[in-house]
Amino acid sequence: MLGHSYPCFQTGLRFKLTAMAPENHLKPKNPRILCLHGFRTSGRILQAGIGKWPDTILRDLDLDFLDAPFPATGKSDVERFFDPPYYEWYQANKGFKEYRNFEECLAYIEDYMLKNGPFDGLLGFSQVGFDAWTIFSIDQCHIYQQDCGPLILDPFLQGAFLTAAIPGMQEQGTALTKVPKVKFLVIISGAKFPGLMFGEPKAAVNAFSSPVRCPSLHFIGERDFLKTEGEVLVESFVEPVVIHHSGGHIIPKLDTEAEETVLSFFQRIRQMLSDEPAPVRSLM
Repeated sequence: MLGHSYPCFQTGLRFKLTAMAPENHLKPKNPRILCLHGFRTSGRILQAGIGKWPDTILRDLDLDFLDAPFPATGKSDVERFFDPPYYEWYQANKGFKEYRNFEECLAYIEDYMLKNGPFDGLLGFSQVGFDAWTIFSIDQCHIYQQDCGPLILDPFLQGAFLTAAIPGMQEQGTALTKVPKVKFLVIISGAKFPGLMFGEPKAAVNAFSSPVRCPSLHFIGERDFLKTEGEVLVESFVEPVVIHHSGGHIIPKLDTEAEETVLSFFQRIRQMLSDEPAPVRSLM
């Protein structure tokens, strides 16, 4: 299990994903973001997708890609595109009403944040990434869901589910209580936990009981089989920033308009962080 960061590549625990920029001591500190990958993928796979975003965005971010704590317990849908190892954040039974290792997963993330933080925000992506999901047609996606049951979507969305739910869990005091509250989120192909109809981890039951007030940036694909669920998730946030793209369940390429939206979002985040009193920043 590894955490991967960017701009300089290092052996061992971490490597950095940020383009090199001229030194400027007057420039606000880059936001530090912990990135959580999807079901049975890895930090390196997520890093490869985000790494295709424009340099104008990446050079002002400090991204850390963390591998989930548990090796994949079954086949990964990205095997045709990426080499192993693959990881998963937690497990669930066939009915997805009972979850295993969810609390252990949260403790693992918290421990990593304590040892490698502070982190300002989280980024989470759902299952497949890149163009891997395009190997399925829309009809195939529907068949796939019917054969496996609606809750097959839950493990697929581990990274996105966790990212979306963590601020609410922190607010409720059910997770990540030893680290500062997350200040912003970036959610790609996200959704809520399935809810009481199917069951959800106890720690996340009330994650969306109140509006989520931290700034959030959401990516929703017009051909994503989770488009509706992503739009429902957005409704739980106060003043969310939403980018719609024409693709499916992927990390999208950013056109000029989307790039400007992302740049504007992070400019707002950097201003928010720079406005914090120095003692507060030093504790995070």
